[in-house]
Amino acid sequence: MNRTENPLEEVVDEKGRLSMRVLMTPDMVNFSGKVHGGVLLKYLDQVAYICGTRYAGTYVVTLSVDRVEFIAPIQVGELVTFQASVNYTGRTSMEVGIRVLSESLHEQSVRHTNSSYFTMVAIGDNNKPTPVPEFKPSDTVERRRFPEAHQRRNDRIRRARIRRDRRERNPLDLLPA
Repeated sequence: MNRTENPLEEVVDEKGRLSMRVLMTPDMVNFSGKVHGGVLLKYLDQVAYICGTRYAGTYVVTLSVDRVEFIAPIQVGELVTFQASVNYTGRTSMEVGIRVLSESLHEQSVRHTNSSYFTMVAIGDNNKPTPVPEFKPSDTVERRRFPEAHQRRNDRIRRARIRRDRRERNPLDLLPA
């Protein structure tokens, strides 16, 4: 298998946390010469999948991407680290937060370039949502992230209710909440 087929390199893995690295290569750039946002989205989704699947112990699918922040561009030749963690669990879903760090190998500097939150749903053998283990924060970082993730979950549920209510009143209204 060549590096282009599977460029993700696993660095650290423990239940609920994952860190993976990938070298940004010339085939990943957009017309301005920076790494294409779509390339990063693909890796973010793969990292969320791996982190969520390992946590749940079963297949997971992406339900939503709450937010993706592109803070700084990533250059070809930089080593990108995706740091993922489960921040919160519901009955069958979980929030996976991902922080992206980009390392300039020749300058020997690291900067935070992206952040995102994915909602992943565990899928059982019957292809239906299945319960996930309860997430219990165990350190100060997890205890800080937990209520923040819970608030994002409540916000997602509120927005979904607004969209549903709009569709019931006017099925042609496709505007986001």
